[in-house]
Parts: sequence; structure tokens; C-alpha cells
Amino acid sequence: MAVEVGKKAPDFTLNDSNKQPVTLSSFQGAKNVLLVFYPFAFSGICTGELCQVRDELAEYSDSNVQVIGVSVDTPFSLKAWADQQGYEFPLLSDFWPHGEVAKTYGVFNEDHGLAVRGTFLIDTEGVVRFVEINGPGEARDQDAWKKAVSAL
Repeated sequence: MAVEVGKKAPDFTLNDSNKQPVTLSSFQGAKNVLLVFYPFAFSGICTGELCQVRDELAEYSDSNVQVIGVSVDTPFSLKAWADQQGYEFPLLSDFWPHGEVAKTYGVFNEDHGLAVRGTFLIDTEGVVRFVEINGPGEARDQDAWKKAVSAL
């Protein structure tokens, strides 16, 4: 079951593409967080979605929102992808234990071993304010995220 709006977001620590630990709760009191789970680096829909985030990153930054991407890819894959695409937001590796954070958020597809497209907006108090979950092959409409950010 997915994390629900109005509930405290489960805390976690994962390594980023530079193999540095990033802890969700470290943003509490300072920044809102847009947590973007996606299936795989280098895949078509994921690249399109994250390139749109990259191109519109200033809108999130101006609203005090830290964007964080999460997938089950290794940090090495994430590093290559971030460098290739010019992503300037953290990409976190939920590789091992495989998909544990995605499972906690209710967005892990056991049959395929990947995170589905789950989006969670978490406020500065650590409370989930927006949830959207899309199935495999279904791209997200990022306008809904922006409306949720505006409502903070």
C-alpha cells in the first residue's frame, strides 16, 4: 500500500550517484521534497520525465523544493545517466537491499523488480502532501506536481 497524503513520510538513507548517503529527514525544517520514483535510468519515458524536471528545476528551487529521483539502478548507472543528461538533482540508488525504499512507499513492482512511477511531495515537517502513482508505460503529468507545490 502506498504512503498516504497527510501521513509522515517514511525516512530512509540511500546513496546518490556519487555513492554519498542522502537521508530524507535531513531536509526537514529546511526544504520540501519532491520524491520521484522511476523504473530505470536510460529508458525512454524516464529520460523524458527527468529531462523535463531538469529543464524546469528552477521552478522547484524557487518554491523551496528539493527534487530527488529514486530507482533500483546502481549508483554507477545513475552517475553515467546524470552526467549524460546534465541532471543537477540527486538520483538515489535503491539497488540493495533491492527496492526496499520503493517497497516502503508502496511503489515496488515485485514481478518486474522495479519501482513504478510514484511521486510524493513531502513538506518541511516530513508530511506527505501529494501522491501520484502511474503504472508501467504511463508517463506522468507534471502539472499536477506543480499545482501541489503551489498549494504548499
